[in-house]
Amino acid sequence: MITKAIKTRRFIPPKDNLWDLLSVIKSLREDSVIAITSKVVSIGEGRCIPINSATKDEIAINEADKYIPRELAPEGLILHTIKNNMLIASSGVDESNGANYFILWPKNPQHSAKKIWTFLKEKFKVKNLGVIITDSRLIPLRRGVVGIAISYFGFKPLKDYRGKKDIFGREFKMETSNFPDSLATTAVLEMGEGSERKPIAIISGVPDLEFIQTEYKAENPEDSLDIPEKEDMFYPFLSSVKWEKGGKR
Repeated sequence: MITKAIKTRRFIPPKDNLWDLLSVIKSLREDSVIAITSKVVSIGEGRCIPINSATKDEIAINEADKYIPRELAPEGLILHTIKNNMLIASSGVDESNGANYFILWPKNPQHSAKKIWTFLKEKFKVKNLGVIITDSRLIPLRRGVVGIAISYFGFKPLKDYRGKKDIFGREFKMETSNFPDSLATTAVLEMGEGSERKPIAIISGVPDLEFIQTEYKAENPEDSLDIPEKEDMFYPFLSSVKWEKGGKR
């Protein structure tokens, strides 16, 4: 598998032309996956708020499905939120590389991924193509951020080992591999987190990735990338604190 990040011009908040930025991609092979940072997608959609118009926490709480008050985090360093069934700091709201704007997540990340997928398929006349919109987040008990896919399009999200056997003949019961977040992690590592100006990456040679031509719909709950909170392995931790409802009040 090969991941190659592409350097671009500066993408300027509060609104810039995403389709123009994507012209930095000069060629695209079949069976490629395009990773693009949520920040440039959001700037392309004008999802930017001037820093002096509201606090980051006010915006993040408004964007959140639910949140834990900042004072409950160690030293108040982070606002824990759940948005779009993902545990993420501050609902993804960020000011880095924002030119005095807070950058929000795309309004509908899945719809945004589909639009990019459609645009690139038509431009490069490829049949099999994947798109992921990325961000980065912390994981418990580790320093440093890793990539996460806030949406994806054009491929099935899970590699399923269930019913297959390991090297000693033991049958797998639950094992699946998560393609969107695994690909986001390799892309974000190549893109960087600072002033690299590499918001787009092309990933090729992904083993066992199954491309599809429409939005993925799981046939049963066990085939879905998302897990209901009460069924998640980490529910004992998620339920041990008092969450408050986010959104407009």
